[in-house]
Amino acid sequence: MRIAFASKDNIYVNQHFGWCKEFFIYEIKGNSYTFVKSVNSSMEIDDEIEKLNYKIECCEGCDILYVQQIGPKAALMVKASKIFPMQASGEDEKIEEILQKFIKMKENPPIWMRRLID
Repeated sequence: MRIAFASKDNIYVNQHFGWCKEFFIYEIKGNSYTFVKSVNSSMEIDDEIEKLNYKIECCEGCDILYVQQIGPKAALMVKASKIFPMQASGEDEKIEEILQKFIKMKENPPIWMRRLID
């Protein structure tokens, strides 16, 4: 299961999807996670739909997109690309803690997570 986090610092989920300049991608396998890569998503694109499509392409290969905020149109586009969008509860949510929660959740996964499990 791969997760793209919208973050300024690779510590907290603190970026809006449409304004995010970098995604940090992690992979969960079994009971551990590893950092895979960071993806620069800061290309300046004027057209809103083209910009959102570019951001989604930056998350290609991910199962979950975890952001501070995401608009309804963008969320629908992300879902249509087979990535599950999730919104943080606040700017103080740590990536490391979220990854641990996902690992714990795998023990008794919710329906949306079942298709993502190894």
